[in-house]
Amino acid sequence: MGKAATSGGKTEMESRSVGRAHVGGAFEMTTHEGKPFSDKNLLGKWSLIYFGFTNCPDICPEELDKMSAAVNVLGAPPFSDSLAEVPDASVPCIDKEYGPIVQPIFISVDPARDSVPQIARYVADFHPRLIGLTGDYATAKATCKAYRVYFSTPPDAKATDDYLVDHSIFFYFMDPDGKFVEAFGKASSEGDVVERVKREVEEWKAEKGRLT
Repeated sequence: MGKAATSGGKTEMESRSVGRAHVGGAFEMTTHEGKPFSDKNLLGKWSLIYFGFTNCPDICPEELDKMSAAVNVLGAPPFSDSLAEVPDASVPCIDKEYGPIVQPIFISVDPARDSVPQIARYVADFHPRLIGLTGDYATAKATCKAYRVYFSTPPDAKATDDYLVDHSIFFYFMDPDGKFVEAFGKASSEGDVVERVKREVEEWKAEKGRLT
């Protein structure tokens, strides 16, 4: 495809970056598999990132279900090794359109209770590629600050304490350069997410000649 249309001497990609909120930044956390994960691991893929907590009674599961459903639509069906062009019926049909280019991520805002094993049990209920991240209070606070996420977990909370966490209800769409694109709230539907991501991916492809 040809170059993106220009406006005032700037490409569409350059124009879209103007006026974007300064969301995101450096962070270092631990995955649900006990592995280190930082902002550098976001590079090279589109990301949908949700901040929440595993004891959330309803909102977090609803938003993660919505995010997971959108990721399923955006990819391509898995294929068997022996029949390269025939979907493997034994594997769930996920990542339908583009392949696994969109990485879903869950970041805990409840470090006192959301241990690595707890996060591992929780993310297993959602998308098979969902990465769960946790860390200590200082780490969670710094990461939330970078993403402009509010949360009310007490700094001195203990795993045995009984409390709910008030927090921002958004998941964030980041591009393969780790830059913020969009935030989706409760009012956003699965279709809204899919449409917005597809538009951005297609514009990226037109400009760069690749999907990521």
